[in-house]
Formats: sequence, structure tokens, C-alpha cells
Amino acid sequence: QPPRALRKVASGGELARISLAIEVAALGFDAVPTMVFDEVDTGIGGAVAEVVGQKLRALGAERQVLCVTHLPQVAAQGHHHYRVSKAVEADATHSQVELLSEKSRVEELARMLGGVEITKEVRANARQLLSRASGK
Repeated sequence: QPPRALRKVASGGELARISLAIEVAALGFDAVPTMVFDEVDTGIGGAVAEVVGQKLRALGAERQVLCVTHLPQVAAQGHHHYRVSKAVEADATHSQVELLSEKSRVEELARMLGGVEITKEVRANARQLLSRASGK
């Protein structure tokens, strides 16, 4: 097959991860103050998601990074954690953005990890993700 443009052969998630890799490699060479990654972790999970989160955290140490994610391995790596929720009332949709406290963050990560039933083991796993992310 002849070579084709990257945007023609890569998925949206792959393009986002390539963008992340380029930005991490270019740290110190450009002066972009704020970067936004929308679901850069699409199609990955587990250890790969944790590495992507670590790269985003490293990038966030140098500049402002906003990352939309549904993966706890990525969310745990953030220096700050916001929860975005939507509610429909009558004919209007309302969005809410909330900066999470440490305790709320554990609960949100546990919800992301465990789904409907949040057990003490799931909370412990959430605390462990946060501990690994902060190097404690």
C-alpha cells in the first residue's frame, strides 16, 4: 500500500496519543501555555492508561493541561480533579463543574473503578492510584 496521511489511517484516539507524544517530546521547545486533551485515552486501559496519565502529569508540571477522561488510571494522575456532570430539567440541559476535595476524589475514582457498588476494596484501590500518582 502506498503511504497515506496519518489523519486518514489513525483513529481519533490514536491521533490524540500521537499528539500527546509529540507534546511530551517537545517540552521546553514551545511555549503553549494551555493544552486540551479530549479523551486522549480512548481505546486503552490498565497499564497503558496509567502511562498516558503519567505523561499528562509530566506535561502538567510544565504548563496547564486540561484532560477529559473516563479512566481512573488517567484521572488519578491529575494535579487537580474536576467532575463534570449534566442534568436535564424541563427542556434545558445544565452542566456542573466541581473541583473535588481529596475525599471526594477518592469517591469519584472508586465510582470510576467499581461502578454501582463501591466497596472498601474499591476505595483502597482508588487511594492506591492517587498514592502512586503523587509518589507517596
